Amino acid sequence: MSDKSNLSVQALARKNVRELTPYQSARRLGGNGDVWLNANEYPLAPQFELTAQTFNRYPECQPKLVVERYAAYAGLDASQVIVSRGADEGIELLIRAFCEPGKDAILYCPPTYGMYSVSAETIGVEGRTVEANEDWSLNLPAIEAALDGVKLVYICSPNNPTGNLINPDDLRAVLEFTRGKAVVAIDEAYIEFCPQASVVGWLQEYPHLAVLRTLSKAFALAGLRCGFTLANSELIELLMKVIAPYPLATPVADIAAQALSDQGLAVMRERVAEISDTRAWLIEQLNQCDCVEQVFTSETNYVLARYTASSQVFKTLWDQGIILRDQNKQPGLSGCLRITVGTRAECQRVIDALRPLPGAGQTTVTTNNEFAPSKEPM
Repeated sequence: MSDKSNLSVQALARKNVRELTPYQSARRLGGNGDVWLNANEYPLAPQFELTAQTFNRYPECQPKLVVERYAAYAGLDASQVIVSRGADEGIELLIRAFCEPGKDAILYCPPTYGMYSVSAETIGVEGRTVEANEDWSLNLPAIEAALDGVKLVYICSPNNPTGNLINPDDLRAVLEFTRGKAVVAIDEAYIEFCPQASVVGWLQEYPHLAVLRTLSKAFALAGLRCGFTLANSELIELLMKVIAPYPLATPVADIAAQALSDQGLAVMRERVAEISDTRAWLIEQLNQCDCVEQVFTSETNYVLARYTASSQVFKTLWDQGIILRDQNKQPGLSGCLRITVGTRAECQRVIDALRPLPGAGQTTVTTNNEFAPSKEPM
């Protein structure tokens, strides 16, 4: 046998893949809990019945009813919408369409969603970071100074995992100084919890703007894997060149269309109001726990807080079957854990588990974004 025949599969893999640290999704992290509050999911399963029975046929590449209904919901033309396997695929489509491996870069601002980095590394594109300011606002001078070679800028608003909205004036500033240089993708995965803050209305003004959306959060369909990229038709046409031929399975398209019906939208808005009420209660209760040092304002379906001895807090709850998300490794988030807003009973379980834990006292709710617009009726 030649030496070549003894090469391991590892040796055959691309270097960047061998060195890649995969995204640690909630399900990869495991646990044996019965209160899952680590993935920003809706806590109860919605009920749908399949109406499509054409499983012997390939699905439409872009299911017409899904696209038309989402376009109507977002106030856009159908030519400005592309549907994909979750917003995660939308993140990848943008990199594949606009970035040459080994040449171009993406830019993002940690602490933020981890898939921007993982998607870029997987494709072989540089991931460039500009850390957010201490109050989690964008560091505009540093972003502008780092744009050389950057083709794509990702900004999450509301931001995951911090929960804060990005100042709209800062978003406009980024869109202005990236004109003719880079595409700006604004990730609005949680926008249903603060719809007044959406930038979809800016598309006509900014041809290089893309907006990422999902049915995973407020629509309670994380298991469906259905997301959207909203942009002007010229940008959508480029994404259509690199998307898989059949990105949505027939049952996915069937359920997504139902969720986007008038009745489905009304149920979604009721769900948002319910989660918002529970979130306010959870924040109030967290502030009465000695082990909680600081609770941060949230415009999402989760709450970030800083704890005394957060690793002990995390393990104590884990051992009781309550699974939270540890954010200690994110820049600026030492001591922080993220709690998905579950049912009132699940959140009560969290509070009951936290109350006996010692700490240095508690603080009142604070915000890390003085520019965040006030809440409006949903």
